[in-house]
Amino acid sequence: MGGIDGERHRLILPVGWTAVTFGVVRRSEADMDLTALDRHGDIDATAGMVDFAVNVRGATPVWLRDELRHRIDDVARYPSRADELAAVRAVGDTHGRPPSEILLLAGAAEGFALLPNLRPRRVALVQPSFTEPERVLRAAGIAVDQVVLPEPWHLDTADIDDDVDMIVLGNPTNPTSVLHPRSAVEALRRPGRTIVVDEAFADVTVGEPESLASSGFDDVIVIRSVTKTFALAGLRAGYLLAAAPVVARLASTRPHWPMGTLQLAAIEMCLGERGHAHARHEAQTVTTDREAMVAALTEAGVEVCGTPAASFVVVRVADGTSVKNHLAQGGFAVRSCANFVGMTPDHLRLAVRDPATVARLLDAWKDVI
Repeated sequence: MGGIDGERHRLILPVGWTAVTFGVVRRSEADMDLTALDRHGDIDATAGMVDFAVNVRGATPVWLRDELRHRIDDVARYPSRADELAAVRAVGDTHGRPPSEILLLAGAAEGFALLPNLRPRRVALVQPSFTEPERVLRAAGIAVDQVVLPEPWHLDTADIDDDVDMIVLGNPTNPTSVLHPRSAVEALRRPGRTIVVDEAFADVTVGEPESLASSGFDDVIVIRSVTKTFALAGLRAGYLLAAAPVVARLASTRPHWPMGTLQLAAIEMCLGERGHAHARHEAQTVTTDREAMVAALTEAGVEVCGTPAASFVVVRVADGTSVKNHLAQGGFAVRSCANFVGMTPDHLRLAVRDPATVARLLDAWKDVI
């Protein structure tokens, strides 16, 4: 398991496991980079590489790019209230939520940065998962429990102390690609506790069967992104759904004009009729390509971990860091899982790609092995 300090690895482990405190392990400078909380796949996917490291789906849809281009002249003015209301209305229509329960975000990651405004006493992070919540909560001085799920990462194995007043988890989870049953998430609810669900990849699951975005529970916060499925990572756009008082507390420290005109326009369009059609198509494509990718990896002797349900899969290989580096030399970017709690440098995350691109990766993989 990768890590950057002893504090980070005082773990709350699943039932039947023994709690241990891990010390600091000396590593080379290169390996230390792989374990940093703020290291993400975009660092590895440099221009010209075949990108399996970043979970963004292809190119921005032409219709969306054209619509954003038409709004370029509007950036000479401050973002308008009309644009904000249009984006909020699109989110509300999609999930059946009133405007008071919607907070537009400059990317889903901003939603995690706002969580300290709720002043939780003790937060359980269901791991392995996205590293940003841990980074921002620790920076705010908030106590964090690492609740590590054993592979294959089923939520019903989580052992969470009753004293925890906030739980953060992904669904489907980055990096494991596991999709937890909605009922398992709901079972974590307790009086005085807030559940934060990262649904950044929910729209690549066909029909979004396990989403809580439309639940309306006053103790559940759902954070969503539009940048992955619509290839808008450079624009930063997402939103958050929660009870009205929670939204007000989260937004209390934001500056005036927290969102730009193009971000607001993007949210409106991605959650409009054409956006929904695009998301449905991408979800089906991801499902088909993922099934083919898992089959190809398995046939090639690469171990696929868990039961992937999102736009990425996790594999385990001996000497994963070396494999990653050699693939990079051959022009293929893959994501090390060394900085995810509960995973090791031998776990690599691969974005789902079409069969022809996967075949190219496997040709390079055979050369590395």
